[in-house]
Amino acid sequence: MICAIVPAAGRSSRMGAQKLLLEFAGTTVIGHIADQLLNSTIDEICVVVGDQGGRIAEELTARNVSIVANPNPDEGMLSSVRCGLKAFGPDCSAVLIALGDQPTISTSLVDRMIHAFADAKKGIIVPVHDSRRGHPLLFSAKYRDEILTHYDDVGLRGLLRAHQDDIAELPVDSDSVLLDMDYPEDYDRIVKKHKP
Repeated sequence: MICAIVPAAGRSSRMGAQKLLLEFAGTTVIGHIADQLLNSTIDEICVVVGDQGGRIAEELTARNVSIVANPNPDEGMLSSVRCGLKAFGPDCSAVLIALGDQPTISTSLVDRMIHAFADAKKGIIVPVHDSRRGHPLLFSAKYRDEILTHYDDVGLRGLLRAHQDDIAELPVDSDSVLLDMDYPEDYDRIVKKHKP
């Protein structure tokens, strides 16, 4: 079973508004991300929310995703990843981390990463554009306990550094794997670039 975690517990303070609820592609940022994952071969999706979780959960009510609360959202994204990992059962064989502020994620990319994971015989899949590593990140559930107990100071970058020989890089043509949204200008740029 391939599972996905969407860390969505941030306060969006730099955006000036809850960025996951901004309009995108006929829905909201978080709605679009959920739809892309739901249309992929991902088996289970967990959205990890923080203080503003009620609004995000309401936006996702009609979608088949689980909502998990992060009681310590100020501890950063790794704390949300850990909340998601704890929510999955033992039949979860791999986990995709899809950023809550990366609406440029696509179903086709997710499926390509899942196929690469099956074919490459590596425990970690990272998309790469123009020699730069991006997101989402896919890793084997064999790293679950390690992520739950390590890398407090460096996050998932620590996992990549510790297991460089177990990484398969997946080249992608689009720079979408490098784009996320922290500021209003980021949002404006992504919306303009990804208009249908």
